Amino acid sequence: MNMRNAAHRFDRGIQPKSIRLLIVEAQRLFRQSLRLLLERERDIAAVVEAMDGREAYRLAIEHKPDVALLDVDMPDLDIEWVTKLVRKHLPNTRVLLLARYDEDHRIVAAMQAGAFGYILKDSDCTDFLRIIRTTARGEHVLSPAMSEQFARTVPGAVRHTHENNNTLLSSLTDREREILACACAGRSNKEIADQLCLSVDTVKTHLHHVYQKLSVDGRVEAILTYLKVH
Repeated sequence: MNMRNAAHRFDRGIQPKSIRLLIVEAQRLFRQSLRLLLERERDIAAVVEAMDGREAYRLAIEHKPDVALLDVDMPDLDIEWVTKLVRKHLPNTRVLLLARYDEDHRIVAAMQAGAFGYILKDSDCTDFLRIIRTTARGEHVLSPAMSEQFARTVPGAVRHTHENNNTLLSSLTDREREILACACAGRSNKEIADQLCLSVDTVKTHLHHVYQKLSVDGRVEAILTYLKVH
């Protein structure tokens, strides 16, 4: 079944309590094997495939799956950024990571961005299906194969980063917060200037101060810092 046919399954005969799933995996054979495995389950209503981050985001917006299974190594887009986009625009879609090994800083970053958990590619089939179902219920999960050290690191890192971002954002003035919020909403400098009755140069100056206070290199990093708190 190609991606178009798989996507079409979202629109046919779906039971109200069944799980709608998006698989994002770069390797075609592994991706198709996962789909065949999942389609055997009675509570899996539909499965759609994507091979990269851009296709994943487009299909997620179009089909609104219950669970988005995202390959940590997917090309084109950073897993943290894709997770943040999905969580921001599709709050009812749970992000589950698919990883080769557990002690990977990208897992921590994606969980900070809102992922519900992760599963290793060499996990047992029974564990894999259990974690899919647990994630669909909105429960946070971690791979049974993860090390004890990493199990302690993930929630600690998420909490620590959240606290640090709160501290950094508290250093911003009300106007700087207002401009950063507008930037997070996707507005350009000119659109922000028009909305707040400021000059474009004034907006740029405020954003420069924001970057300095947040210790970031530019707009994208500043937006990520803001979204991790809000």
